[in-house]
Amino acid sequence: MLRQPFEDGYITISRTRATITYPASFILIGAMNPCPCGYAGSNTHYCTCTSRQILSYQNKLSGPLRDRFDINLFLKPVDFKATSEKETESSKTVRKRVEEARNRQYDRYGREICNSRVSYDLLIKTSPLTAEQQRILHQLSTKKNWSNRRQIKIIRLARTISDLQGSIQINDQSIWEAIKLNRQPVLKRGSISV
Repeated sequence: MLRQPFEDGYITISRTRATITYPASFILIGAMNPCPCGYAGSNTHYCTCTSRQILSYQNKLSGPLRDRFDINLFLKPVDFKATSEKETESSKTVRKRVEEARNRQYDRYGREICNSRVSYDLLIKTSPLTAEQQRILHQLSTKKNWSNRRQIKIIRLARTISDLQGSIQINDQSIWEAIKLNRQPVLKRGSISV
C-alpha cells in the first residue's frame, strides 16, 4: 500500500463509481530492532537469537519496500557522557545549510523541486557521474546485488550530500557517504558487521 505514495507522491483510490487521487507527499521514518530479542550487535547484552531467527525477523520488511528508504542505518547505544563533550553544530547553522542546499536544487532544476522528487533523467543530465563513479557504483551493485532503485537512491542521496557541502558536482566523498548510509547490516548472533 505504501509503494505508490512513496514513488509518486500521490495515492489513487478506486471505487466502483469513482476514482480519486489525493496528494501524499510525506516523510516516513521507521525503526525496528535488529533481531527478535533486540540485542544483536550490542556490547552490553548477549543476543539469544539464532542466525535463522534474525534473518526471518529482518525479512518481515520486504525488499521492495526496503529499497524505497533513502537512508538505512544501524544505530548502536549512545554514550551520553562522550556525546556531550563533542562539539556539535547548532540547529541554526544546520538550518542555514539546508536552506542553501534547497536553493541550489531549485536553481539547478528551474523550479521548487528537490533531488528526491526530480526525474532521474533530469538528475543525471544536471549532475552526471564521472566514469570512475559509474564504475564503482556498477561494481558494488553487482557484488551486493542492488536493485536499480537502490542505485538511483544512492545517486540522489550523493547529490543531496554534495549540495549540503556546497559542491557543484557529485564528488567521490558524497558517493561513498551515500553508500555508507544505505548499507544493510549483516547480523549474526552476538556480532554485527556493517
